[in-house]
Amino acid sequence: MNKNQIACFAFCICLLACHQKSKKPAAPEAPASKYVFTSIKEMPALPVTDQNSSGTCWSFSTASFLETEIIRLKGEKIKLSEMFFVRGAYLLKARNYILRQGTARFTEGGLNHDPLITAAFFGILPESAYTGLINGQTRHNHFKMFAELEDSVKRYASPANKRGVAWKQEVPHIMDKYMGGVPDSFQYNGNTYTAKSFLAYTKLNPDDYITITSFTHVPFYKPFVLSIPANWADQKYQNLPLDEFIDNINHAIDAGYSLALDLDGTEPTFTSELGVIPEDPGDNKRILYDILPEKKITQKMRQDAFENFETTDDHLVHIVGKAKDQQGNIYYKCKNSWGPKAGRHGYLYLSIPYIRMKGISVLLHKQGLTKQTVQKLSVFLNTVKF
Repeated sequence: MNKNQIACFAFCICLLACHQKSKKPAAPEAPASKYVFTSIKEMPALPVTDQNSSGTCWSFSTASFLETEIIRLKGEKIKLSEMFFVRGAYLLKARNYILRQGTARFTEGGLNHDPLITAAFFGILPESAYTGLINGQTRHNHFKMFAELEDSVKRYASPANKRGVAWKQEVPHIMDKYMGGVPDSFQYNGNTYTAKSFLAYTKLNPDDYITITSFTHVPFYKPFVLSIPANWADQKYQNLPLDEFIDNINHAIDAGYSLALDLDGTEPTFTSELGVIPEDPGDNKRILYDILPEKKITQKMRQDAFENFETTDDHLVHIVGKAKDQQGNIYYKCKNSWGPKAGRHGYLYLSIPYIRMKGISVLLHKQGLTKQTVQKLSVFLNTVKF
């Protein structure tokens, strides 16, 4: 179940509860949070946006990450089009699904590397050139569009249907109907660009980015295809021991690099403003508003949770910095895509134990890695200059 389905289910439960108020007393309000976060290090980011009714957190998180990268690379704030990444990913997913005769994955979901894949194929657009909203719409809602896309690719994926390659026109046409057509060229700050020339203007190079993770079912310091459903493109990850994985996250932030994070957001101790893992499972509710000791997460705990599906990848956010609470505990400040009213003005704070256990992977610029890690991965990386 993706985040949107979870939200819809919760909304239905809420409606049912409203009808039963006369029979059952309302649950008491949760105590006010005692967490006070003080920034340690933070990178600039554009305002929080809202994915609304679209399973596109992967695009919003990476778009935000790339916006911060553009600020770092050229000192300019450019709001990127999340929907252009989404459109490109659907085109590539459709081709992959159809050529594999329906045995691949075709869903709304994705991963942080997907926008970089689409950027290499199609380029990048600013939101001013492509919003993905038409006919006065102000909120993304992809339910009908996805249903139509899914029906289309399934028909083309069956060799018995003998439908040929007309999907190359049909799939874009469906997206044009719901998201609007893509301009061949556009004006930005008085100059004319195409999607590919605008990618060059941003100074972003998709080849400069790497995804790191930490699992023991494959060798460390070697690239591997992470077997998770959303990895439809079979992209490779670099595998590090857990302590080194965390060290690289901290090093990147301290050096001024933000990161895009893939995580499990289904835990009872994950909310729109906080992600923690209590030492005592009996404190699952209390730790959401009161600072308590957290569990010491080992590599084995992380691996076991992944292999028995207690940990699954289902949400992606943008790590913009580090903060500490009143007791000195460290958290990662993450920009979410549920709108500015969610969490703490659109941001949530994830503890180090939470990331050690539930952080699937992070995407970052290669220069954000520690020198020691670069040396260990040197066989598999292009030259990295510090």
